[in-house]
Amino acid sequence: MKKGSTELCYGFFSTLANPTRLAIIEQLNEQPMSVTELVEALDQEQSMISHNLRPLTRCKFVTRKREGKNNVYYLNHETMDPILQAVEHHAEKYCGNGANCPLKAS
Repeated sequence: MKKGSTELCYGFFSTLANPTRLAIIEQLNEQPMSVTELVEALDQEQSMISHNLRPLTRCKFVTRKREGKNNVYYLNHETMDPILQAVEHHAEKYCGNGANCPLKAS
């Protein structure tokens, strides 16, 4: 890690360290979705989904494309696939798939 990267890393990881945002990422990893589809899939209020999409789109973890009357959200696979693979690898190798690491946010 480059010296002086603490602030950058904090912003990067704090954007991802939110259960709703991670659930959005998980859904978009399967397929692009509109806000309405995310609301239904996650059983959350529309305002909560929209609120959590903002930082994900601002940091380009997620992109938005206008399709007709809807905004459709896409996962940035170039960035997110290696991150998700690293998390899965770490969990399998070092955390006993969650047995040795906390499974829920404190």
